[in-house]
Amino acid sequence: MDSIRRYLQFVKPYKLQIIGTILIGIIKFAIPLMIPLLMKYVVDDIINSNILNQTEKTDRLIMVMSVMIVVFVIIRPPVEYYRQYFAQWTGSKILYDIRDHLFTHIQKLSFKYYANTRAGEVISRVINDVEQTKSFVITGLMNLWLDIATILIAAAIMFTMDVPLTIVSLILFPLYAFSVRYFFGNLRKLTRDRSQALAEVQSYLHERVQGMSVIKSFALEEYEQKQFDKNNYNFLRKALDHTNWNAKAFAVVNTITDIAPLIVIGYSGYQVVQGDLSVGTMIAFIAYIDRLYNPLRRLVNSSTTLTQSIASMDRVFELMDEKYDIDDAPNAKECNHVHGDLKFENVSFAYEEDEETVLKNISLDVKKGETIALVGMSGGGKSSLVSLIPRFYDVTDGRILLDGNDIRDFKVRTLRDKIGVVFQDNILFSESVKTNILLGNPEASDEAVYRAAQAANADEFIHNLPQGYDTKVGERGVKLSGGQKQRVAIARVFLKNPPILILDEATSALDLESEHLIQEALEKLAKDRTTFIVAHRLSTITHADRIVLIEHGEIVEIGKHDELMAKQGNYYRLFQVQQLEPSV
Repeated sequence: MDSIRRYLQFVKPYKLQIIGTILIGIIKFAIPLMIPLLMKYVVDDIINSNILNQTEKTDRLIMVMSVMIVVFVIIRPPVEYYRQYFAQWTGSKILYDIRDHLFTHIQKLSFKYYANTRAGEVISRVINDVEQTKSFVITGLMNLWLDIATILIAAAIMFTMDVPLTIVSLILFPLYAFSVRYFFGNLRKLTRDRSQALAEVQSYLHERVQGMSVIKSFALEEYEQKQFDKNNYNFLRKALDHTNWNAKAFAVVNTITDIAPLIVIGYSGYQVVQGDLSVGTMIAFIAYIDRLYNPLRRLVNSSTTLTQSIASMDRVFELMDEKYDIDDAPNAKECNHVHGDLKFENVSFAYEEDEETVLKNISLDVKKGETIALVGMSGGGKSSLVSLIPRFYDVTDGRILLDGNDIRDFKVRTLRDKIGVVFQDNILFSESVKTNILLGNPEASDEAVYRAAQAANADEFIHNLPQGYDTKVGERGVKLSGGQKQRVAIARVFLKNPPILILDEATSALDLESEHLIQEALEKLAKDRTTFIVAHRLSTITHADRIVLIEHGEIVEIGKHDELMAKQGNYYRLFQVQQLEPSV
């Protein structure tokens, strides 16, 4: 199967550890196979011996038991320890490598992917499904072979003792193999359905936990309980379908493994009665039947576990196969030195191929150090336009030039390294304020962090926090106000010190005091940088070198504030609607 073949690529670096673990495991499982032989020896050659007196029998019994105590008390425990340790160590290392690979992969997936995929779904695959695949390593690559080795060794010993009785012992093996193949063939799909249903529950829960303030403020607890119950019941139904089929499989297969010892007991008992078999051999065979069919029962469990593991593999590789919408060209170059000239040449853009075009034939020439304000009604395409500069999305038609080079000719990471972005809703991670500012430059010194915070008008409020710069801000910065979050976000852009700056509604929905502090910080930040400002409040962009009015994805007007007001066109009317023009 393709999933197994691909999974083995992650296993390959640890093949020596796996082989070593299997060899240690064979020793561990071979040691208990001595017990039936011991029973035969004690019964036939000591207890029922006609040539040994009582003292000799006692001496032999003490001697053989002393050897067994050494084997089981001194030799077997370290063998068991190292088998368990190396098995778990190898499985955990493989999972570490897969999660590491997946995290690298999901960081490369585009905004489009995350716009269409719930976060909980991604988390479920990286955590739950990857964890399930560990069973393939422990069970499929180790325990499965150990159980097979145990069966082969036990069968070999039994053949040396009595060939006909061994054949009787193995007579139900073909029926067992057919049952496993029949019942577990359908289990993979049922397992995948169950995993998907669990991922949906996790995704729903993840979103609702994040949005608990909305649920409480609208008193939606009962409604949300019903919605959660629907998702939870769907998982219950899939889980019961899986359990139902699994239970049938175990019922049939375990019946077969239970009948086999009865056949052996009946046949060997008849052989003893007829005088064709010793009592010790019969006892040994019955003990070996247990050693033979216990691994078979474990193989049934392994079949279930492996089916679940392979279904999880399918889901992991499904995520791994997600294509990158934004990727480096084969001959992409480093974006090292940026002057700051940007040019849009006949740029058109749609989020999906079959959707309406959001931007239509945009042409705009921006020189180094210019501040360009993008204004217009919501949904006009302002944010879409600036999101093309750092290649959060790629143009559908036309091209964007940075210092005369198509931005698609640069390596994406190095291009974004030269661009600073301040969003309307900036995400802060739950770590400290200092850690969040350091995202702008993880290698920066503490002094550089403090200077960046001062430049962003954030230093004062940070010092007033309980632990100052070491204060944890909570998930998404929940412990900070909107204005404080924005100033931390601006501080990290100061720390990054990029030549190109994008401010996407950075002062929207803030109180006047916060807006004043942030506006002041942004003006300092924009100095000597090529800056794009997406703004709703027109009063905040009257200082811009040029104002670009975008409506329905097209540039309608362009010019300085005074020029556009004098034209008394669409910009003038929009300004009047906001009642920002002072009366004359």
